[in-house]
Amino acid sequence: MTESTAKPDYKNTLNLPKTDFPMKADLPNKEPERLKFWANQGTYRKLISNNISKPKYVLHDGPPYANGHIHFGHILNKTLKDFIVKYKNMSGSLTEFIPGWDCHGLPIELQVDKDLGAKKREMSVVQIREACREYANKYVDIQREEFKRLGIFARWETPYLTMNYAYEAATLRELGKLVKNGLVYRGRKPVHWCMSCNTALAEAEVEYEDHQSPSVHVKFPLLSLWEGAGEALKTKKVSVLIWTTTPWTLAANVAVALHKGFAYVALEVAENEVLIVAEGLLDSVRKQLGLESARVLDRINSKKLEGLDCQHPFLARKSKVVLSDHVTLEAGTGCVHIAPGHGQEDYEVGLKYQLPVLNPVDSRGAYTSEVGIEAWVGKKVFDANTLVVNLLQENQMLLKTEEITHSYPHCWRCKKPVIFRSTEQWFVSMKEGDLRHRALDAIRRTAWIPPWGRDRIYGMVENRPDWCISRQRSWGVPIVAFLCKKCRQALIRQELIEKVAALFEQEGADAWFKRSAEELLPQGTKCSACAHSEFEKEDDILDVWFDSGVSFAVVLEQETNLAFPANLYLEGSDQHRGWFHSSLLAAMGTRNQAPYQSVFTHGFVVDGQGKKYSKSAKNYTPPENLIKKMGAEILRLWVAAEDYRGDIRVSDEIISRLTETYRKIRNTLRYLLGNLYDFNPAKDAVPYERLQELDHWALDAYARLTKKLKAAYESFEFHQIYHALNQFCTVELSSFYLDILKDRLYTYGPQGPERRAAQTVLFQLVKGISLWMAPLLSFTAEETWTYIAAFEGKTESVFWMPLEEAPAAWIQEELSLKYTKIRAIREEALKALELARKDKVIGSSLEAQVRLSAEGETLKLLKAYEKQWATLLIVSQALVVYEIENPNHQNENLGELQIQVVLAEGKKCERCWTYSTTVGKQAARPEVCDRCFKALM
Repeated sequence: MTESTAKPDYKNTLNLPKTDFPMKADLPNKEPERLKFWANQGTYRKLISNNISKPKYVLHDGPPYANGHIHFGHILNKTLKDFIVKYKNMSGSLTEFIPGWDCHGLPIELQVDKDLGAKKREMSVVQIREACREYANKYVDIQREEFKRLGIFARWETPYLTMNYAYEAATLRELGKLVKNGLVYRGRKPVHWCMSCNTALAEAEVEYEDHQSPSVHVKFPLLSLWEGAGEALKTKKVSVLIWTTTPWTLAANVAVALHKGFAYVALEVAENEVLIVAEGLLDSVRKQLGLESARVLDRINSKKLEGLDCQHPFLARKSKVVLSDHVTLEAGTGCVHIAPGHGQEDYEVGLKYQLPVLNPVDSRGAYTSEVGIEAWVGKKVFDANTLVVNLLQENQMLLKTEEITHSYPHCWRCKKPVIFRSTEQWFVSMKEGDLRHRALDAIRRTAWIPPWGRDRIYGMVENRPDWCISRQRSWGVPIVAFLCKKCRQALIRQELIEKVAALFEQEGADAWFKRSAEELLPQGTKCSACAHSEFEKEDDILDVWFDSGVSFAVVLEQETNLAFPANLYLEGSDQHRGWFHSSLLAAMGTRNQAPYQSVFTHGFVVDGQGKKYSKSAKNYTPPENLIKKMGAEILRLWVAAEDYRGDIRVSDEIISRLTETYRKIRNTLRYLLGNLYDFNPAKDAVPYERLQELDHWALDAYARLTKKLKAAYESFEFHQIYHALNQFCTVELSSFYLDILKDRLYTYGPQGPERRAAQTVLFQLVKGISLWMAPLLSFTAEETWTYIAAFEGKTESVFWMPLEEAPAAWIQEELSLKYTKIRAIREEALKALELARKDKVIGSSLEAQVRLSAEGETLKLLKAYEKQWATLLIVSQALVVYEIENPNHQNENLGELQIQVVLAEGKKCERCWTYSTTVGKQAARPEVCDRCFKALM
């Protein structure tokens, strides 16, 4: 072909998309640049500054523990908070987010002990505490950088730390308020005790796991019979039969409990032997012990047995028969052995009957001389189970023993089984000041998200014992109390606590360990019980749940941009027994008000099969590996996509699927930006009333989207936002509006009103999508906004923009309903085109002429849009006919819709690729259709 006869290249005459917005996100490399941009620009500080006069919305950060690198649970939690912080600030609230860290406590102290090794023996308590402080500071810095890498907005430069001097002083003052209100006392009660960590545990620090224990049925011989016992019984050996899974606690037994409402039977098991068991468990006991032939000699009301004495099965002392409501018919014999030093219910029974509280076990879990058998002293209690069983057999007091697996309390730090052990501890009373019922009332008045959270924490508070607030460790806030050296009476008063708190503000809690009792007490202080004047300091520290639980006093009440109570607390569901719980009790005990108005809880992170996600399970991918490979944005999308109300799954497959979703959203943004390269909103925007109907539909769809997104943000339904944005980008836009719009954007005159109208809508859409996605996909939204701002000649951050619903005028009900049906017809036409393509009738859709036929309202709609169907279907021609003889597709549910696809008439336009009978009619440009000819003029 010679140069004179060559066809012109019309590609350069088309308005094809142009943008520097990259198709490939390159998130691992680009996100750090965005973080520097936010830091240099002061994006978060200016956001807060811009909102300083707006109404406050307070989200209080529950402090994670300053130990180790962040994991997926941290990422889930902090990212959910970030969604809310960014949304609230962009939608008209002042939401200052002050992060915090829980810095005291056992895990840090144990790790420091391990690191110090033998060197610790040469160090003072103050030196050990300083080592703990350094360790906590190290991980505060590490975690802070890891959270910042996720794009979390917060006041990172000045977080709150529970080990800060001011915080330690405030913690102590909150203890003083509880003391003033009469809620704090020191008592000898059984508490959960970790033999490995060597300290008491709170309810929140205990988790239940399967454990194997020896189960024993033991006889307690009655020393006398009940009134009215038959003559036949007086010649027999009668014993009360108990069942327990903790044989080692029998060394502390002082009683056997029956239920006042149960009937009991005397069961003859041998010629001269009778056992007392609950009538309601008779069949079970017979079956378990192989006593099917044993006969009942008597039926006894439990009240007749109350007060009788039994012989302890292996010690030279008596055990009293008592009554208690905690006895059940769920298992065992209906007769429960009572050791007040080793169980909460046992302790309460002991108080009622004034029973001795024996505790023959030291802090390491070994028997002391109080056990009464010299050979057992020093034996660990779990090892002692065998000794007890053997002795019971020797004394012929054991009917049966077997190993059983059951749910048993474990320390949630070291994961080892714990025991109940009676020791002197400090408690917050649930009874004094009616604390329990006031807390329950506050729970009822709090909004719980999801709603089941209310019932969960309500049951915990309703049934919990007094709060044990003392710990036998060094790294924490000390309990400022003094013990009389003569009578051991405790001295604790608010004014003394206030004096020490003032020292803490200057020197931190180390001040307690640096000074003697004489230096800390006012001169002339005497014991109220014995008038002695010499005291020693309490060694115990406060439970770390107390430290974090009073954060409302330090953060909410003292920070200018925050307020008490908070609008929202947001943590994992384990915090119903942790931070939500301790915060509630502390606030109700001092302020008679819950520290929160709403509580939002999320589930735990699990793997793709729903199994616990952890390093020990070998199903763990370190988050930093995913960030280096995929970028933090994909993890943010993961948080948004999952329904937090249950367990949240993460796996390679899930991440891969989310990456594909992200790619589709990003490509939509890129397409929108690419078609705006020559658009100046200030001079090129087309007024709403001059937009085409299809454009009005797009704005209607966007307006409906914004209403849905706003409702989802307000109700924290972030997964609904993820699905709505994905649906809008991939279905409403990419598969419909943008698909149809390509012809108008590419082939019409660049300055023409049709193209400018389309660009006006695209500009609104890309701005709107960027704004609404910003709280979730922050990196991508900010990247997109740099291009949008450039169109307007501005440099603002997307986070400084107001997040508002689209104008109400954009919503057109009638148009929306009409286009719902148009889209349904289009879907059927696309099916017909695909069938024609498979049958080789056509290649591309532009080679087609589509004929449409229907009845009733569908026919009316077809006729009304007869001139638009070719554009809507992206074909060269579309005809509405009254009858089609051989349709290649039909749908009876759409007004008997029938569709036929045939080859289009005319020739192919070399510019727009449509087939038209006008191609060749213009001598100057015979290769193009009339429409393209006009566009080229």
